[in-house]
Amino acid sequence: MTPQLTEVDTLTIHVIVNDEIDQISPSPHPAIKHAQSFLGAPLTPLAAGAQPGGAKQQLRMDKLCCGAHGLSLLITATRGAKTHTLLFDAGPEEAVWERNVARLGLDPGQIERIVLSHWHRDHSGGMLSAVRMIEGAKAKAGKGKGKVIVDLHPERPILRGIKVREVVSLEPDPEFAEIEGAGAEVFRSSETHTMLDDMFLVSGEIPRRTAYEGGIRGGVRFNARGEWETDELIMDERLVMCNLKGRGLVVFTGCSHAGVVNVSRHAMELGGGVPLYTVVGGYHLADGTPEKLQKSLEDLKALEPKVLMPGHCTGWRFKVAIEKAMPGCMAPIFGGTKYELI
Repeated sequence: MTPQLTEVDTLTIHVIVNDEIDQISPSPHPAIKHAQSFLGAPLTPLAAGAQPGGAKQQLRMDKLCCGAHGLSLLITATRGAKTHTLLFDAGPEEAVWERNVARLGLDPGQIERIVLSHWHRDHSGGMLSAVRMIEGAKAKAGKGKGKVIVDLHPERPILRGIKVREVVSLEPDPEFAEIEGAGAEVFRSSETHTMLDDMFLVSGEIPRRTAYEGGIRGGVRFNARGEWETDELIMDERLVMCNLKGRGLVVFTGCSHAGVVNVSRHAMELGGGVPLYTVVGGYHLADGTPEKLQKSLEDLKALEPKVLMPGHCTGWRFKVAIEKAMPGCMAPIFGGTKYELI
């Protein structure tokens, strides 16, 4: 029996890491509220006469977040008086995660659970730093009860890579023992389950049903026999989702190696008749063929999402295609920006 999500009243998303930043553009969608980050960044008070022109505050460039190839979303859900915060992925490297969390002024001690979408370094690279910062912040605030839980698929590859003419490996993902050593409790699961008072659901294996969503071209993994083997489907990939009251399913996807249509359809199956509201994260169509982009757009549009929030590996061509085919539907995500779904 599929675990049941409970409705949440509000959702807030801090995009800690994303490939792109846009500190100036306003939100293009009336139901997605975000401050223009350039105007909302912390200001530095200036002493009288410290700067020509008499300005009393200064916007410093070192207070703005930086983009990086990867994804990390801080998601906060509320229902009544209850609030829960989850970290979805941790970006490509520790320094980026640490810097952007500090520049956003976030309290990592509020994070109760970390979910890794799949074993790829651009999503797991900041994991150890995230755990250390979370546990450090909790200790400093006197909130030492219980370790942060890191929710992982149990089948961690030794190495992953891409083979075109020859194999190019990615950096290895953190090992289970390293994550525990940083201070976390590791929870391994390949099954669908809910968490944090049933406000969040993590899927199991995402069914691959479309003919055109074939995973990552040239994907390989290093096996225990000392060989590189084909690994294009990335079967450990999982989605996270919430049920936003009065809106529908908010689906978080790290890379959509399963295909954004497969991800969306599976979320709707798990949602038991709740309509699709939005898909947030990487749609992995940056390198897709024109035919794949067109078919993905047609099938995604048929699901009738009210807003689409692409980022990371989606690619500019698919964003342009969304805007042309579904004008006013898109609100792309950018690093260093806080989004409120209203």
